[in-house]
Amino acid sequence: MKKHWWKALGVVIMTYVIWVGLLGDVPRQPILNESIRNVYFHVPLWFSMLILMFTSMVFAIRYLRKGQLKDDHVSVEFANTAILYGLLGCATGSLWATVTWGDPWPNDPKLNSVAVGMLMYFAYLILRNSFDDELRRARISAIYNIFAFAVFVPLIFVLPRLTDSLHPGNGGNPAFGQYDMDNRMRLVLYPSVIGMTLLGVWITQLRVRLRRLSDRLDNVNDPQPKAHSTAE
Repeated sequence: MKKHWWKALGVVIMTYVIWVGLLGDVPRQPILNESIRNVYFHVPLWFSMLILMFTSMVFAIRYLRKGQLKDDHVSVEFANTAILYGLLGCATGSLWATVTWGDPWPNDPKLNSVAVGMLMYFAYLILRNSFDDELRRARISAIYNIFAFAVFVPLIFVLPRLTDSLHPGNGGNPAFGQYDMDNRMRLVLYPSVIGMTLLGVWITQLRVRLRRLSDRLDNVNDPQPKAHSTAE
């Protein structure tokens, strides 16, 4: 049980976030109105996604340094979870944009940059599936993963600030915290980032275990030695 305390913490935090996020008081702002509650879900999804992408890159670097396929397995599963969070972030953002801007995907540099960034990570998954040799796949995809993250961060944080954007904190628009966030919202927003990150790590852990179990079953069905059996 001592090893799983963080899972219980994640469940408690997300229960608190959902309960207070949906039923607690929020500032009443023009246009936003009740949709400002999406700050508790949409924004933490993106922050958690970036943490998961960064962790995926770290394990990609570890693989290139040590050559152990278990690091590649962890790296790709963190990337998979990050992509899931990115899709959920796009979905919650589109719903929010429909309410506040009247368009689920307006021609906004922030949104377009996110779309390009997500396509880069989809290409990462396609790249992995294009190689039969596991060692070659792990090596090339690890290098791609590092460069993808290095491009993704400035793509969604720097580029939108250089031009006009509808998003708060971009293109000269003030960020949420400058005009309509208060301490009540911060008491939900910050725990939400922690809770979603813990949930993402939990999902990734389960995926890694499933991948390793699948590899073991493949080894049982195929008596021929494989390259990754010695790397584990």
